[in-house]
This record gives sequence, C-alpha cells and structure tokens, in this order.
Amino acid sequence: MNWLKNYVRPKIRSFLGKKRDVPENMWIKDPVSGKMVFYKDVQANFWVMPESGHHLRMPVQARLEMMFDGGEYEEIELPEVATDPLKFADQRRYTDRLKTSRAKTGRNDAMVAARGSVDGVETVICVQDFEFMGGSMGMAVGEAFITAVRHAIGRKCPFVVFIASGGARMQEGILSLMQMPRTTIAVDELKEAGLPYIVVLTHPTTGGVTASYAMLGDVHLAEPGALIGFAGPRVIEQTIREKLPEGFQRAEYLLEHGMVDMVVPRAEQKQVIGRLIRLLMGLPPAVAEPPAAPETSDETAEEGAPATAEADASSSSETAGGN
Repeated sequence: MNWLKNYVRPKIRSFLGKKRDVPENMWIKDPVSGKMVFYKDVQANFWVMPESGHHLRMPVQARLEMMFDGGEYEEIELPEVATDPLKFADQRRYTDRLKTSRAKTGRNDAMVAARGSVDGVETVICVQDFEFMGGSMGMAVGEAFITAVRHAIGRKCPFVVFIASGGARMQEGILSLMQMPRTTIAVDELKEAGLPYIVVLTHPTTGGVTASYAMLGDVHLAEPGALIGFAGPRVIEQTIREKLPEGFQRAEYLLEHGMVDMVVPRAEQKQVIGRLIRLLMGLPPAVAEPPAAPETSDETAEEGAPATAEADASSSSETAGGN
C-alpha cells in the first residue's frame, strides 16, 4: 500500500478544498514555428495560427457559424442507413468504432448539412468532419450529400461543400465505393437545375472523395497547405520510385497546375464564397450599409452654424475678388 498516494494526498486535497476546474489544452503548439499559442487566440482567428498562418482543422460548428450570416443556421435532417451491413471486424468491430466516433463528436456520421443565409442568399452547406473516422465516405455520407443536394434543388439555392476526408470507408467495402457514382449523379442533378456547386478543399482531401464529388464543382477553392490528391505522396513515391517535387499535392502546387481555382485563407472564405454565389446566381453584389452619421448635439450644431456661414461668406468674397 502506497500511503503517500492513498492517504496523504487525499488529506491534502480535502484540506485545500475542491480543485478548480481548468480547461484542457489551454495552449496549442504551432506545428510550423513550434511556439505555444493560447487556444482562445487560435479560436478567435478561425483556428489559424496567428504567426505562421498554419490552418488547423476547424470544428464543424465553428465553420458553419463562420459561414452563415450572423452565425445562424438550421441543420437539415439526414436519413438513417444500415449500421453495419457487412458485419465487418478487423482489430475492432465496426459497430464499436462507430460508437466511439459518435461519442467523440456527438454526431451520427461524418457529414453535416445545414441551411442558412450567406451574403443574404439562402444556401445549403455540407461540412465533412475529419474527426469522425477520418471523414471517410460510407453510406451515411453518401445519403447525407444526396439529401443536401436535393434540398438545395428543392429550394433553388446554391450548394457549398467543405471537404476533409481520407477517402472511402473500408469497413463498408463495395457499398462505400458505390457512393462515388451516386454522389456524381446528384451533382449532375444540381447542375441540370442551374444551381451553383462550390467546393472547398481542406486538409486532407484524398481517396474516393477526391475521385468523385470533390472534383466536380463549378469553382474549386482550397485552404492554404491542404493535402489534395487520390493516393498519398508516400504511396506514389514507392510506386514510381522517384522523388516527388517540393510541395507536391499541396493546395499551392495544385493551383499552379490548374487543379484548383483559388487558394483562400479561412478568414476570407465567407467573403469570397458570398461573392461567387451572387455572381453564379446572377445577383447584384451585396450593398454594404452606409456608416451611420455621427451624432451631434443641438448646442454643437448651433455653435457650428455661424462659423460655417462666415466661412462660406469669406469663400464667396475671395472668389468674387479673384474674378
């Protein structure tokens, strides 16, 4: 029996009183500079490191609040699918993995759909959550995407998707691969309806998601430094047995080679997407409200009137004299 641990420590704790709750991860390490940054500063900066500009993964709720006007939106109800159609098990059962991810994220699967206003235009936005089994695409993600697209078609509004995924979900085998043609058909339906489809590629976007709806947008935006590709760079290097160029498959490299249209920092995404939506929908640019005139008291107005009159009179006499 360890008397220091089991007897002395509890006595000290009871003497000092209840321990004050302290949030975990008060500081976040910048992966680029190695410096520690207070988490509230990172959160206020849209989960971007202030000094290096490195884009961390952004929570789904925070991204939706960032995109919709006033941070207000309504989640779209998504259909339920079979939980474990193949009875898959590797080191753990698939059902156990799902339970763990659902408890961790508080969501049923890896895609969330919501409706709200972006720059004054009703818009449907889907966000893929990498925290849920790496944002992998299974039947639930496919159904969520298709449901959100048809919701946008029904309301005749643009559709935006933020992607972060490791690809198809292997635990669902061929059923996950079948979501590639299904989501492609949904995108075709959206385009037949003449509605904009804007894709934002975040880190990482790979595998079967890249080979389907991630590369079918009218406009493709990417976050700085995002890894975008089908197979990962390590797999490609091992296959071709050659050293890949610096920055290969990163957003900036793909921009240079024409695979994405713009690399947009997170703080500018709402403004850029809002302009694109209005442009593609044939709407005029949003008119910013003029700044309110400064309030002046009656005394200030009365005192200023004679001075203005004198200045006007002086100006008139100078003008007359000059003529």
